[in-house]
Amino acid sequence: MRVLVLADDLTGAGDTVVSFARSGWSSLLSLSGGWRHEPEQDAVAVTLDSRRDPRAAQLTAQAVADLAPDLLYVKIDSTVRGRVAEQVLGAVAGRRRSRPGAYAVLCPAYPAMGRTVEDGRVLVDGVPVDEGAAAHDPVTPVEESDLRRLVAGAGHARGEDLVEAIRAASRDHDVVVVDARDQADLDRVAAAVAELGADALPVGSAGLAVALARVWRTEDPATPVPVALAPGSRSLVVVSSLHPVARAQVAELEAAADATVDLLVTSSDVVAGTAEQQARDLGERAAAALVEQRHDLLVLVGGDGAAQVLRALGATGIRVVDAPVEGVPAGTLVGGPHDGLVVATKAGGFGDPHTLTQLIGVVRGAQGAHP
Repeated sequence: MRVLVLADDLTGAGDTVVSFARSGWSSLLSLSGGWRHEPEQDAVAVTLDSRRDPRAAQLTAQAVADLAPDLLYVKIDSTVRGRVAEQVLGAVAGRRRSRPGAYAVLCPAYPAMGRTVEDGRVLVDGVPVDEGAAAHDPVTPVEESDLRRLVAGAGHARGEDLVEAIRAASRDHDVVVVDARDQADLDRVAAAVAELGADALPVGSAGLAVALARVWRTEDPATPVPVALAPGSRSLVVVSSLHPVARAQVAELEAAADATVDLLVTSSDVVAGTAEQQARDLGERAAAALVEQRHDLLVLVGGDGAAQVLRALGATGIRVVDAPVEGVPAGTLVGGPHDGLVVATKAGGFGDPHTLTQLIGVVRGAQGAHP
Protein backbone atom coordinates (compact mmCIF):
# COMPACT_ATOMS: atom_id res chain seq x y z
CA MET A 1 0.00 0.00 0.00
CA ARG A 2 1.36 3.40 -0.97
CA VAL A 3 -1.57 5.72 -0.10
CA LEU A 4 -4.14 5.50 2.66
CA VAL A 5 -7.40 7.44 2.51
CA LEU A 6 -9.25 7.86 5.83
CA ALA A 7 -12.88 8.92 5.42
CA ASP A 8 -15.78 9.57 7.77
CA ASP A 9 -18.31 7.60 5.71
CA LEU A 10 -18.39 4.91 3.07
CA THR A 11 -19.50 6.84 -0.01
CA GLY A 12 -16.91 9.50 0.75
CA ALA A 13 -14.22 6.85 0.92
CA GLY A 14 -15.38 5.47 -2.42
CA ASP A 15 -15.63 8.74 -4.32
CA THR A 16 -12.11 9.60 -3.12
CA VAL A 17 -10.23 6.37 -3.78
CA VAL A 18 -11.73 6.23 -7.28
CA SER A 19 -9.65 9.31 -8.12
CA PHE A 20 -6.59 7.12 -7.64
CA ALA A 21 -8.13 4.31 -9.70
CA ARG A 22 -8.80 6.71 -12.57
CA SER A 23 -5.15 7.78 -12.44
CA GLY A 24 -3.99 4.20 -12.82
CA TRP A 25 -3.54 3.14 -9.18
CA SER A 26 -4.88 -0.26 -8.08
CA SER A 27 -7.49 0.78 -5.53
CA LEU A 28 -9.51 -0.83 -2.76
CA LEU A 29 -12.33 0.47 -0.58
CA SER A 30 -11.88 -1.59 2.60
CA LEU A 31 -14.71 -2.38 5.00
CA SER A 32 -13.00 -4.58 7.54
CA GLY A 33 -9.25 -4.17 7.49
CA GLY A 34 -8.86 -6.74 4.74
CA TRP A 35 -6.51 -4.35 2.96
CA ARG A 36 -3.76 -5.54 5.32
CA HIS A 37 -3.79 -8.84 3.42
CA GLU A 38 -3.76 -7.27 -0.06
CA PRO A 39 -0.33 -5.61 -0.28
CA GLU A 40 -0.56 -5.27 -4.05
CA GLN A 41 -3.09 -2.46 -3.69
CA ASP A 42 -1.55 0.96 -4.37
CA ALA A 43 -4.33 2.99 -2.75
CA VAL A 44 -6.67 1.89 0.03
CA ALA A 45 -9.60 3.80 1.50
CA VAL A 46 -10.85 3.03 4.99
CA THR A 47 -14.08 4.42 6.43
CA LEU A 48 -14.18 5.25 10.12
CA ASP A 49 -17.99 5.72 10.18
CA SER A 50 -17.36 8.80 12.33
CA ARG A 51 -19.63 11.40 10.74
CA ARG A 52 -22.04 11.40 13.69
CA ASP A 53 -19.77 9.82 16.28
CA PRO A 54 -18.89 12.04 19.27
CA ARG A 55 -15.59 10.13 19.42
CA ALA A 56 -14.57 11.33 15.93
CA ALA A 57 -11.40 13.06 17.15
CA GLN A 58 -10.17 10.03 19.05
CA LEU A 59 -11.11 7.57 16.29
CA THR A 60 -9.33 9.63 13.64
CA ALA A 61 -6.23 10.24 15.79
CA GLN A 62 -5.88 6.54 16.56
CA ALA A 63 -6.38 5.49 12.94
CA VAL A 64 -3.82 8.01 11.68
CA ALA A 65 -1.29 6.93 14.31
CA ASP A 66 -1.85 3.20 13.79
CA LEU A 67 -2.42 2.90 10.05
CA ALA A 68 -0.90 5.84 8.22
CA PRO A 69 1.85 5.36 5.66
CA ASP A 70 3.91 8.32 4.44
CA LEU A 71 1.16 9.27 1.96
CA LEU A 72 -2.08 9.92 3.81
CA TYR A 73 -5.24 11.73 2.76
CA VAL A 74 -7.99 12.59 5.24
CA LYS A 75 -11.34 12.84 3.48
CA ILE A 76 -14.09 15.09 4.84
CA ASP A 77 -17.49 15.93 3.42
CA SER A 78 -17.36 18.59 0.70
CA THR A 79 -20.30 20.37 2.35
CA VAL A 80 -18.65 20.02 5.80
CA ARG A 81 -21.42 17.86 7.26
CA GLY A 82 -20.59 15.86 10.33
CA ARG A 83 -17.85 16.31 12.91
CA VAL A 84 -15.35 18.02 10.63
CA ALA A 85 -13.46 19.97 13.30
CA GLU A 86 -12.97 16.87 15.42
CA GLN A 87 -11.90 14.87 12.40
CA VAL A 88 -9.31 17.45 11.28
CA LEU A 89 -7.84 18.12 14.71
CA GLY A 90 -7.82 14.40 15.50
CA ALA A 91 -5.87 13.73 12.30
CA VAL A 92 -3.25 16.33 13.25
CA ALA A 93 -2.94 14.90 16.76
CA GLY A 94 -2.49 11.38 15.40
CA ARG A 95 0.08 12.46 12.81
CA ARG A 96 2.11 14.28 15.44
CA ARG A 97 2.74 11.04 17.31
CA SER A 98 5.23 10.19 14.57
CA ARG A 99 5.80 13.64 13.02
CA PRO A 100 5.82 16.36 15.72
CA GLY A 101 5.82 19.15 13.13
CA ALA A 102 2.68 17.95 11.30
CA TYR A 103 -0.17 20.28 10.40
CA ALA A 104 -3.29 20.00 8.23
CA VAL A 105 -3.79 21.66 4.85
CA LEU A 106 -7.57 21.98 4.63
CA CYS A 107 -9.44 22.41 1.35
CA PRO A 108 -12.78 20.55 0.88
CA ALA A 109 -13.46 22.09 -2.54
CA TYR A 110 -14.91 19.86 -5.27
CA PRO A 111 -15.48 22.23 -8.22
CA ALA A 112 -16.83 19.48 -10.51
CA MET A 113 -19.77 19.24 -8.08
CA GLY A 114 -20.14 23.00 -7.54
CA ARG A 115 -18.36 23.06 -4.16
CA THR A 116 -15.64 25.72 -3.79
CA VAL A 117 -13.65 27.39 -1.01
CA GLU A 118 -13.47 31.17 -1.38
CA ASP A 119 -12.01 33.53 1.20
CA GLY A 120 -11.99 30.62 3.62
CA ARG A 121 -15.70 29.86 3.20
CA VAL A 122 -17.32 26.77 1.68
CA LEU A 123 -19.78 27.58 -1.10
CA VAL A 124 -22.13 25.31 -3.03
CA ASP A 125 -22.98 26.73 -6.46
CA GLY A 126 -21.87 30.11 -5.15
CA VAL A 127 -24.05 30.04 -2.02
CA PRO A 128 -22.57 29.66 1.50
CA VAL A 129 -23.06 26.06 2.54
CA ASP A 130 -24.89 27.05 5.74
CA GLU A 131 -27.57 28.73 3.64
CA GLY A 132 -28.29 25.77 1.34
CA ALA A 133 -29.60 22.21 1.53
CA ALA A 134 -26.85 21.08 3.90
CA ALA A 135 -28.17 23.49 6.52
CA HIS A 136 -31.40 21.48 6.63
CA ASP A 137 -29.85 18.01 6.73
CA PRO A 138 -32.03 16.07 9.22
CA VAL A 139 -29.07 14.20 10.72
CA THR A 140 -25.97 16.43 10.39
CA PRO A 141 -27.10 20.01 9.65
CA VAL A 142 -24.39 22.52 8.72
CA GLU A 143 -24.34 25.74 10.73
CA GLU A 144 -21.07 27.34 9.60
CA SER A 145 -19.46 27.97 6.20
CA ASP A 146 -16.28 29.74 7.36
CA LEU A 147 -13.64 27.06 7.86
CA ARG A 148 -11.65 29.29 10.21
CA ARG A 149 -14.57 29.37 12.61
CA LEU A 150 -15.65 25.79 11.98
CA VAL A 151 -12.15 24.56 12.92
CA ALA A 152 -11.19 26.82 15.81
CA GLY A 153 -7.73 28.33 15.48
CA ALA A 154 -7.29 27.54 11.78
CA GLY A 155 -5.18 29.91 9.72
CA HIS A 156 -5.61 30.95 6.10
CA ALA A 157 -2.94 30.79 3.39
CA ARG A 158 -3.18 32.87 0.23
CA GLY A 159 -0.86 34.44 -2.28
CA GLU A 160 1.10 33.64 -5.40
CA ASP A 161 3.71 31.54 -3.56
CA LEU A 162 1.35 29.00 -2.03
CA VAL A 163 4.12 26.83 -0.60
CA GLU A 164 5.60 29.71 1.38
CA ALA A 165 2.14 30.96 2.40
CA ILE A 166 1.20 27.54 3.82
CA ARG A 167 4.58 27.16 5.50
CA ALA A 168 4.28 30.59 7.13
CA ALA A 169 0.73 29.99 8.34
CA SER A 170 1.67 26.59 9.77
CA ARG A 171 4.12 28.24 12.18
CA ASP A 172 1.19 29.68 14.13
CA HIS A 173 -1.67 27.31 13.28
CA ASP A 174 -2.26 23.56 13.44
CA VAL A 175 -4.67 23.80 10.49
CA VAL A 176 -4.17 25.92 7.37
CA VAL A 177 -7.18 26.68 5.15
CA VAL A 178 -6.52 27.09 1.41
CA ASP A 179 -8.95 28.45 -1.19
CA ALA A 180 -9.85 26.68 -4.45
CA ARG A 181 -12.35 27.91 -7.03
CA ASP A 182 -11.54 25.41 -9.80
CA GLN A 183 -9.55 22.27 -10.48
CA ALA A 184 -6.50 24.32 -11.47
CA ASP A 185 -6.47 25.76 -7.95
CA LEU A 186 -6.66 22.25 -6.51
CA ASP A 187 -3.75 21.22 -8.73
CA ARG A 188 -1.71 24.03 -7.15
CA VAL A 189 -2.73 22.92 -3.64
CA ALA A 190 -1.69 19.33 -4.40
CA ALA A 191 1.64 20.46 -5.86
CA ALA A 192 2.27 22.54 -2.72
CA VAL A 193 1.45 19.57 -0.46
CA ALA A 194 3.87 17.38 -2.40
CA GLU A 195 6.62 20.00 -2.15
CA LEU A 196 6.05 20.61 1.57
CA GLY A 197 6.47 16.93 2.36
CA ALA A 198 5.00 14.55 4.90
CA ASP A 199 4.46 17.18 7.63
CA ALA A 200 1.73 18.74 5.42
CA LEU A 201 -1.32 16.51 5.94
CA PRO A 202 -3.89 17.10 3.16
CA VAL A 203 -7.54 17.18 4.27
CA GLY A 204 -10.36 17.64 1.79
CA SER A 205 -12.95 16.02 -0.44
CA ALA A 206 -12.75 13.97 -3.62
CA GLY A 207 -11.76 17.11 -5.55
CA LEU A 208 -8.30 17.43 -4.01
CA ALA A 209 -7.81 13.66 -4.30
CA VAL A 210 -7.98 13.99 -8.10
CA ALA A 211 -4.94 16.27 -8.05
CA LEU A 212 -3.04 14.32 -5.40
CA ALA A 213 -3.45 11.09 -7.39
CA ARG A 214 -1.53 12.76 -10.20
CA VAL A 215 1.26 14.45 -8.23
CA TRP A 216 1.93 11.46 -5.96
CA ARG A 217 2.16 9.00 -8.85
CA THR A 218 5.73 7.88 -9.50
CA GLU A 219 5.11 5.28 -12.21
CA ASP A 220 3.39 5.27 -15.58
CA PRO A 221 -0.36 4.84 -14.99
CA ALA A 222 -2.26 1.71 -15.87
CA THR A 223 -5.31 2.11 -18.06
CA PRO A 224 -8.55 1.97 -16.02
CA VAL A 225 -10.90 -0.82 -17.08
CA PRO A 226 -14.47 0.51 -17.27
CA VAL A 227 -17.33 -1.32 -15.64
CA ALA A 228 -19.71 -2.62 -18.30
CA LEU A 229 -22.75 -4.90 -18.32
CA ALA A 230 -25.01 -6.13 -21.06
CA PRO A 231 -28.06 -4.05 -22.06
CA GLY A 232 -31.09 -5.14 -20.04
CA SER A 233 -29.05 -6.26 -17.02
CA ARG A 234 -31.00 -6.10 -13.80
CA SER A 235 -30.14 -3.39 -11.24
CA LEU A 236 -30.95 -2.96 -7.54
CA VAL A 237 -30.83 0.66 -6.40
CA VAL A 238 -30.77 1.20 -2.62
CA VAL A 239 -31.25 4.77 -1.38
CA SER A 240 -30.77 5.75 2.27
CA SER A 241 -30.02 9.44 1.68
CA LEU A 242 -32.68 12.07 2.40
CA HIS A 243 -30.88 14.76 0.41
CA PRO A 244 -33.18 16.55 -2.08
CA VAL A 245 -30.80 15.67 -4.91
CA ALA A 246 -31.05 11.95 -4.10
CA ARG A 247 -34.83 12.13 -3.85
CA ALA A 248 -35.03 13.87 -7.24
CA GLN A 249 -32.93 11.08 -8.73
CA VAL A 250 -35.29 8.49 -7.24
CA ALA A 251 -38.28 10.33 -8.71
CA GLU A 252 -36.76 10.19 -12.19
CA LEU A 253 -36.05 6.47 -11.86
CA GLU A 254 -39.62 5.85 -10.74
CA ALA A 255 -40.98 7.91 -13.63
CA ALA A 256 -38.95 5.85 -16.10
CA ALA A 257 -40.78 2.70 -14.89
CA ASP A 258 -37.90 0.48 -16.04
CA ALA A 259 -38.89 -3.10 -15.23
CA THR A 260 -35.22 -4.10 -14.90
CA VAL A 261 -34.57 -1.60 -12.08
CA ASP A 262 -35.64 -2.47 -8.53
CA LEU A 263 -35.74 0.34 -5.95
CA LEU A 264 -35.41 0.22 -2.18
CA VAL A 265 -35.76 3.63 -0.52
CA THR A 266 -35.65 4.47 3.17
CA SER A 267 -38.52 6.37 4.76
CA SER A 268 -38.47 10.16 4.38
CA ASP A 269 -39.28 10.69 8.07
CA VAL A 270 -35.86 9.61 9.35
CA VAL A 271 -34.56 11.63 12.30
CA ALA A 272 -31.18 11.51 14.00
CA GLY A 273 -32.29 9.02 16.64
CA THR A 274 -33.66 6.48 14.16
CA ALA A 275 -31.29 6.88 11.21
CA GLU A 276 -28.96 4.06 12.22
CA GLN A 277 -31.77 1.57 12.77
CA GLN A 278 -33.43 2.47 9.47
CA ALA A 279 -30.09 2.02 7.70
CA ARG A 280 -29.74 -1.46 9.22
CA ASP A 281 -33.27 -2.36 8.17
CA LEU A 282 -32.53 -1.18 4.65
CA GLY A 283 -29.36 -3.31 4.57
CA GLU A 284 -31.32 -6.40 5.54
CA ARG A 285 -33.97 -5.71 2.88
CA ALA A 286 -31.30 -5.28 0.22
CA ALA A 287 -29.55 -8.51 1.19
CA ALA A 288 -32.88 -10.35 0.98
CA ALA A 289 -33.62 -8.85 -2.44
CA LEU A 290 -30.29 -10.08 -3.80
CA VAL A 291 -31.07 -13.58 -2.57
CA GLU A 292 -34.59 -13.60 -4.00
CA GLN A 293 -33.59 -12.48 -7.50
CA ARG A 294 -30.37 -12.18 -9.48
CA HIS A 295 -29.10 -8.63 -9.99
CA ASP A 296 -26.09 -7.66 -12.09
CA LEU A 297 -25.61 -4.16 -10.64
CA LEU A 298 -26.01 -2.87 -7.10
CA VAL A 299 -26.22 0.92 -6.65
CA LEU A 300 -25.93 2.34 -3.13
CA VAL A 301 -26.90 5.97 -2.48
CA GLY A 302 -26.04 7.45 0.92
CA GLY A 303 -23.12 6.50 3.15
CA ASP A 304 -24.95 5.06 6.17
CA GLY A 305 -27.20 2.81 4.13
CA ALA A 306 -24.35 1.75 1.85
CA ALA A 307 -22.28 0.61 4.83
CA GLN A 308 -25.18 -1.36 6.28
CA VAL A 309 -25.98 -3.05 2.96
CA LEU A 310 -22.37 -4.16 2.49
CA ARG A 311 -22.18 -5.46 6.04
CA ALA A 312 -25.40 -7.41 5.51
CA LEU A 313 -23.86 -8.92 2.38
CA GLY A 314 -20.75 -10.03 4.25
CA ALA A 315 -18.50 -8.03 1.92
CA THR A 316 -15.02 -7.00 3.07
CA GLY A 317 -14.48 -4.33 0.44
CA ILE A 318 -14.95 -3.00 -3.06
CA ARG A 319 -12.22 -3.23 -5.67
CA VAL A 320 -12.75 0.19 -7.24
CA VAL A 321 -11.90 0.54 -10.93
CA ASP A 322 -13.56 3.65 -12.37
CA ALA A 323 -16.30 6.25 -12.11
CA PRO A 324 -18.83 5.74 -14.94
CA VAL A 325 -20.21 9.21 -14.17
CA GLU A 326 -18.65 11.98 -12.07
CA GLY A 327 -18.83 11.34 -8.36
CA VAL A 328 -20.07 7.73 -8.68
CA PRO A 329 -17.28 5.15 -8.21
CA ALA A 330 -17.85 1.60 -9.36
CA GLY A 331 -16.10 -1.71 -8.97
CA THR A 332 -16.70 -5.24 -7.74
CA LEU A 333 -17.54 -6.62 -4.31
CA VAL A 334 -14.83 -8.42 -2.38
CA GLY A 335 -15.89 -11.21 -0.03
CA GLY A 336 -19.22 -12.73 0.94
CA PRO A 337 -21.66 -14.76 -1.17
CA HIS A 338 -21.94 -11.98 -3.75
CA ASP A 339 -18.20 -11.64 -4.37
CA GLY A 340 -17.63 -10.13 -7.81
CA LEU A 341 -20.99 -8.35 -8.03
CA VAL A 342 -20.70 -4.97 -9.78
CA VAL A 343 -21.45 -2.19 -7.29
CA ALA A 344 -21.55 1.61 -7.50
CA THR A 345 -21.76 4.02 -4.57
CA LYS A 346 -22.91 7.63 -4.54
CA ALA A 347 -23.14 10.32 -1.89
CA GLY A 348 -26.71 11.56 -1.61
CA GLY A 349 -25.97 15.17 -2.53
CA PHE A 350 -23.91 14.43 -5.65
CA GLY A 351 -25.15 14.96 -9.17
CA ASP A 352 -28.39 16.17 -10.71
CA PRO A 353 -31.81 14.52 -11.19
CA HIS A 354 -30.46 12.48 -14.13
CA THR A 355 -27.39 10.96 -12.41
CA LEU A 356 -28.85 7.56 -11.48
CA THR A 357 -30.53 6.99 -14.83
CA GLN A 358 -27.33 8.10 -16.56
CA LEU A 359 -25.26 5.74 -14.41
CA ILE A 360 -27.39 2.71 -15.25
CA GLY A 361 -27.32 3.64 -18.93
CA VAL A 362 -23.54 4.01 -19.01
CA VAL A 363 -22.86 0.75 -17.17
CA ARG A 364 -25.23 -1.09 -19.51
CA GLY A 365 -23.38 0.37 -22.47
CA ALA A 366 -26.40 2.36 -23.61
CA GLN A 367 -24.57 5.70 -23.31
CA GLY A 368 -21.03 6.92 -23.78
CA ALA A 369 -18.48 6.73 -20.99
CA HIS A 370 -17.68 9.61 -18.70
CA PRO A 371 -15.73 12.56 -20.16
